[in-house]
Amino acid sequence: MSPSQDQHPDDADPAASQPSAPPSRQQIRRWQKYLADEIAEGRLYSDLAQRKQGEERQILLGLAAAERRHEQHWRDLLGEHSQRLPSPSAHRVLLGWMARIFGSVFVLALAQRAEGDSPYAHDEAATRGMAADEEIHEEVVRALAARGREKLSGGFRAAVFGANDGLVSNFALIMGMGGTGVGATVVLLTGIAGLLAGALSMAAGEFISVRSQRELLDATRPTHATLRAAPDLDLDHNELVLVYRARGLSREDAEHRALERLGAFECDCRPELSVPKDAEDEADAWDGYEVVGSAWTAAGSSFCFFAVGALIPILPYLIGAVGWIAVGISTALVGTALMCTGAVVGLLSGASPLSRGLRQLAIGLGAAALTYALGAVLGVSVA
Repeated sequence: MSPSQDQHPDDADPAASQPSAPPSRQQIRRWQKYLADEIAEGRLYSDLAQRKQGEERQILLGLAAAERRHEQHWRDLLGEHSQRLPSPSAHRVLLGWMARIFGSVFVLALAQRAEGDSPYAHDEAATRGMAADEEIHEEVVRALAARGREKLSGGFRAAVFGANDGLVSNFALIMGMGGTGVGATVVLLTGIAGLLAGALSMAAGEFISVRSQRELLDATRPTHATLRAAPDLDLDHNELVLVYRARGLSREDAEHRALERLGAFECDCRPELSVPKDAEDEADAWDGYEVVGSAWTAAGSSFCFFAVGALIPILPYLIGAVGWIAVGISTALVGTALMCTGAVVGLLSGASPLSRGLRQLAIGLGAAALTYALGAVLGVSVA
């Protein structure tokens, strides 16, 4: 019997890959673990699909169907041993929990790594088709995760990086002041000053940056002169061709667009050269401002998120802690926050959340240790 449309050629007859000798207890335990993980992954993709519509929903349902094929393979191999299964791996349990609570963006980033770590390529009990499926699944999930990252890029990413800047810079500042041996009140006032100065600096920098980008877009944005002047142009000396050549088109493409603008013909033979019919449509087609965003929004976001990050290191001093107790509490709070922001950055970039969190932690604590050492040297020199 030929395999059905939903089956991979190598998965058409799971019993064909069943070993002639009875499986060992070690093999049974390993296959049971595979089966539990496949069930969890299939449920994960089904749960994510319930929150989606259209094409993404169909893709996730397709992944769930593939996991069910793999699940059936292990059920066929295990036979009566497929009833009492162990718990899925902790990673799959975490993914399922996050899918129900947070949705797809972070879950898909983690699922991408899970698909890439499949053991099927090195296990003779798994078919070559299953190993190939898992490899392809990684690319499918990578593409879906990339869509989510694009939706989060901008404001969310600015929030994470702004808070991280506030954490590191203000923590390093108060550690440097603490190293000089000054009192807790001076450290607190220094931290508050650093918070305000840094937040205002970030806001001003973002405002100037975005405003400058918008002004640059204004300077480079095409005007509607071609619309206004087209009816009165001399067809024998058509400067419209020069306009479009100056904008980067070849002579042939420039002539095509000029003739279309002059109304000589209408065609869709070169869709990439078609132009809006009026000034309003042409203005709507310009999305440069959407990419850059609002200068005031960028400034306000930078101020708020930097201030939130910079507030964390000085919290112990605000509640009256002094000396090494304040330093310890501040270090613990900042370390936790750095791990969290690093993990989020890792998820957004498709990297390991743990490794990115540890990297952020090492950078933040390293900067604080260096400034503390410098502060200690300066304190001794002043004394």
